[in-house]
Amino acid sequence: MTMSTKHTIFRRLKIFAIAVFMGSTIFSCSKSLLDEVPKSSLSAENTLVSKAGFNAYLNGLVWSSREEYAQNDNTYFITNFPGTDVGEDAGSEYYTYRNWISYLTPITPEVKANWVWAYSKMIPLANNIIVYAHKSELSKIWASDAEKNAVIAEARFFRGYTYNFLANLYGGVPIIDSVMNTPRYDYTRASRKEVYEFAKKDLEFASKWLPATVSTQGRIVKAAADHLLTEVNISLGLYDEAVTSASNVINSGLYKLMQTRFGSSASKPGDVFSDLFESGNFNRSSGNLESIYVWQIENVTPGGGGSVGGNQAVRNCGPFLTKIVAPDGFSNVATDTLGRGVGRVRGTNYSLYTIWNDKNDIRNSKFNMRRKFYYNNTKSSYYGKLIGPLTNAEDTLRRLYIYPRKIEGVPWNSNNTSGQTTDDVYVYRLAETYLLRAEAYMKSNQLQKAADDINMIRNRAHAAPITANQVTLDFILDERARELLFEEPRRRTLIRLGVLVERVKKDGLMPNWRSTIQDYQGLWPIPQSAIDANLGAVLEQNPGYTK
Repeated sequence: MTMSTKHTIFRRLKIFAIAVFMGSTIFSCSKSLLDEVPKSSLSAENTLVSKAGFNAYLNGLVWSSREEYAQNDNTYFITNFPGTDVGEDAGSEYYTYRNWISYLTPITPEVKANWVWAYSKMIPLANNIIVYAHKSELSKIWASDAEKNAVIAEARFFRGYTYNFLANLYGGVPIIDSVMNTPRYDYTRASRKEVYEFAKKDLEFASKWLPATVSTQGRIVKAAADHLLTEVNISLGLYDEAVTSASNVINSGLYKLMQTRFGSSASKPGDVFSDLFESGNFNRSSGNLESIYVWQIENVTPGGGGSVGGNQAVRNCGPFLTKIVAPDGFSNVATDTLGRGVGRVRGTNYSLYTIWNDKNDIRNSKFNMRRKFYYNNTKSSYYGKLIGPLTNAEDTLRRLYIYPRKIEGVPWNSNNTSGQTTDDVYVYRLAETYLLRAEAYMKSNQLQKAADDINMIRNRAHAAPITANQVTLDFILDERARELLFEEPRRRTLIRLGVLVERVKKDGLMPNWRSTIQDYQGLWPIPQSAIDANLGAVLEQNPGYTK
């Protein structure tokens, strides 16, 4: 696909998303407010009457799904990394998981933002598509049931994705599977198991009817549904089914772990793991047969990077190197390579040191972990000299720390100081599918098969293979950290597995921070705003949390 074609798609995508959001808002209002419904109205009943209308809604849903990541500067990063075993707050002004009791409450901004994203964007859009596509009076617009079901399948994938997301963070939540024409104030929570079961049904339908491949990058394929279905099956304790859904991806013939150099930087110094994260290498069009689902980021394109603009990983996860001052008084400068991090999130000793116990592991090579830094201001007499050691707390916590180079990329709008890049973002890639299948094998006591899957990942990384008796949940989590550091949504993984509290107590960055976590904080609270608005019934809070 050419760059101009991708730009056109994403211009339309944003327009469609805005239209769909406005339409869903209009549709939720009482019709008594207007005596006439203009034919130009963007409501669902005026838009979802043709294949073009359904495609508009689907584009809006794809755009909204990426808003999990790009809705603002830092919600995604605060949600997934600090206060886990792999990440923690860096800068002194950041106040999140330094004190769990005071930070993680029903009024915490991220607790509300993620809930609102799910219930005001994803679920209403998906439900509109699903409900309207089933209307008998619209049957004439479809060439076949397969065509209709493919549209429904994409919407059901995103609905299943969203309910799995909610169950992983909050536990049981209200299940809404219809179009809301009038306000409701009497929601109650389904059990966490019921939410997973609802997501499972959506994903099974999606797996059956989604296409195996697509021509438009960023749209959903069958493998994405099977990958997520594997996780949901594990959450439900259906380990044999999890093995089957993962094997559907692994054995499809469409995906493989990349073993040799490829893509835009194959001729430059590096290795196959670093190639996975080079700009332009995230999608299958680059020759990357490992990518399954990728959020698309497009530079200088309306709708190309959320409400802020660009991939925010450098800004949030990169150290504040421009605050490093040489002994002669000259500060470091932002560069094309390093960008401009502000030290929002840094790795823990566990993720930066402890897990790297194999000297041959290329995931810890100089091409994948940046461990040395230099004074880079040409005006300084220290230009080109190695920085360190540093002793000031703000320097060592925020301004200079090791980080995975996968967060680096081409600066957004060619602006070195923006802290943003044009790189796309992996949601799922095949390496994680293997690790999910290994988890299912481990939980069903098929330890050799689990070791075989883990060794597929380790062999690519040139790390020593493991034996069956080394397979434990802790080892799988260590391997996930090595392979997926600052890539997987780590908090959701740890909450899903019920080990967040114990992993933070063991591997959180600072003893006085991690000691504040409480046992009840293994789940997030329900937002107080949702509880207060639910006047017609009690929307129960998770145990341990108060207003």
